[in-house]
Amino acid sequence: MLLLPLEGTMKRLLTTVLLCLAFTSMGVAQQNDASAPASKEDVENYLQAIHSHDMMRKMMDSMAAPMNKMMQEQYQKNKDKLPPDFEARMEKQIDGMLRDLPFDQILQAMVPAYQKHFTKADITALTAFYMSPTGQKLLREMPAIMAESMDSIMPLMQRYMEKITQRAQDDLAAALKDSGKSQGKASAPSSSD
Repeated sequence: MLLLPLEGTMKRLLTTVLLCLAFTSMGVAQQNDASAPASKEDVENYLQAIHSHDMMRKMMDSMAAPMNKMMQEQYQKNKDKLPPDFEARMEKQIDGMLRDLPFDQILQAMVPAYQKHFTKADITALTAFYMSPTGQKLLREMPAIMAESMDSIMPLMQRYMEKITQRAQDDLAAALKDSGKSQGKASAPSSSD
């Protein structure tokens, strides 16, 4: 008779131990799952949370104006050498290139990079942030920030590109001049002939 209560106690103890082991292994599994690489679905959920398709379109739209402005300035400098409809054609071309970008393919191509650099836990935290009010505000304001930044950056970039172009032209001219001198020396008859 004493064996029956002891047997019941052993069963309860064994059940408790098994439940503890099960919960512990679930905790370890969850911990390992969080440090696992992000899945394609995790990254796609993140990209949806940040409204990536919309954001890319708005960023391209905001970049179009400064690019067209830069093209217009270049046209004004060289308009006597260019056809009269060149500016309109180039503006249309730039707008078309930006409008026709394959956004879905670009986003899918980005997924492996996110998977390589972020764990499941990282992507979950990022998704949670961008779903928050602050994250949503950042997403709403980013196109305007980019547009304003581009307005400030484009003149700097243009001056920088002009300097690079001028330096390359100067280096080319100097190399051609040096090349001409060395060819002149090679073709001149030597005094020992």
